[in-house]
Amino acid sequence: MISYSEAEQLIIAAQQGDNEACEKLLRENSGLIWSITRRYMGRGVDTDDLYQLGCVGFLKAVRSFDTEYGTRFSTYAVPKIAGEIRRFLRDDGPVKVSRTIKERAASIRAADAHLSGTLGREPTLSELSEKTGYSAEEIAVAETATAATESLQKETGEDGFTLESVLGECGMEDEIVERLTIRNAVLSLDEKERLVINLRYYHGLTQEKAAKVLGVSQVQISRLERRAVKILRELLGDS
Repeated sequence: MISYSEAEQLIIAAQQGDNEACEKLLRENSGLIWSITRRYMGRGVDTDDLYQLGCVGFLKAVRSFDTEYGTRFSTYAVPKIAGEIRRFLRDDGPVKVSRTIKERAASIRAADAHLSGTLGREPTLSELSEKTGYSAEEIAVAETATAATESLQKETGEDGFTLESVLGECGMEDEIVERLTIRNAVLSLDEKERLVINLRYYHGLTQEKAAKVLGVSQVQISRLERRAVKILRELLGDS
């Protein structure tokens, strides 16, 4: 368990592009991320995917946290982690954003734009909090709940710190982005095609065993698999 001061030093290092600091922060906070992930289990989304979404929210919190603000990082990170998961679920239908949160987010965006124009740079968390009167946690909740999916290439700070560079160099980009993209594409298949893909690629069954599970011939499995793979390649832009 690292101390509060050690955590702050790691956050600053991560914001400056230190990927070892990023990895250590993720390791040290995996329990926190899991504790929030468990709140959203049982909603039809794979637990590992929820955890990976939580990691994305955590990394966004690392990137945007203002160490000079005076609040604990965990206080700021929790709504960012939960918000990333909630936004994924919201985009799929079940989670709605309240009018109050939307109004708060609108006032935060307006204050951000005003301060950016006045200061000639993006405002810090403390500056945004002072301008709006909202706490760091309230700002984190509003921003995460209403934000559109953020570009992995968006830079922040003078060092050009990007989420893509952290995810890629921490070895998480394939897990978080590609796996979720493929999973969403699989969901667009019809029921039989989806079952075949799940049995063949997620459970590692042979065509013969998949045929026995579904009660069809191996030829039918082969035909369904070829058709499903063709559709997935088209959806994923693979030539």
